[in-house]
Amino acid sequence: MTETLSPTPREQLAALIRELAVVHGTVTLSSGATADYYVDLRRVTLHHRAAPLIGHVLLDTLEEAGFGPADVDAAGGLTLGADPIATALLHAAASRGLDLDAFVVRKAAKAHGMQRQIEGPDISGRRVVVVEDTTTTGGSPIAAIEACRAAGADVVAVATIVDRATGAKEKIEALGVPYLSLFGLTDLGLA
Repeated sequence: MTETLSPTPREQLAALIRELAVVHGTVTLSSGATADYYVDLRRVTLHHRAAPLIGHVLLDTLEEAGFGPADVDAAGGLTLGADPIATALLHAAASRGLDLDAFVVRKAAKAHGMQRQIEGPDISGRRVVVVEDTTTTGGSPIAAIEACRAAGADVVAVATIVDRATGAKEKIEALGVPYLSLFGLTDLGLA
């Protein structure tokens, strides 16, 4: 009798992305370029089975890359794409007994109230990871890096779920920030 191995959390997440998020057809990307497919990761980051997997797989990936619990204090990024990812990381860390806060970077500071661009626990003097759902040009994570640095945070890495391999990695690393991605286009059968 042979044992059947269960798919790993990473394999389960890849399958859910392929099933739920990959949309075939011509689309215009945020960069203005067109593509024959679109990866709509909000269909995954807000999904009841996929979101917990995202938190745990991303936390494992950060730890494997040398960003363990003592190296990261908080995770977040530009709203809206990064919000559920940061929350998934916060919950995954809490389930392991780790302290990891989440934060949200607004596109611009609020004109009322506290007039903050970054919401959540204060990140000044803290080590943070900027998260993103899909990277194409790197514009959103770069905007988040700039806002975090302006708020006094030490951006230790950028972590994305899907890298489209269109230059974001190089732009982010040129800022002196390590770049991690869970999946590339080949992993999703798109290359």
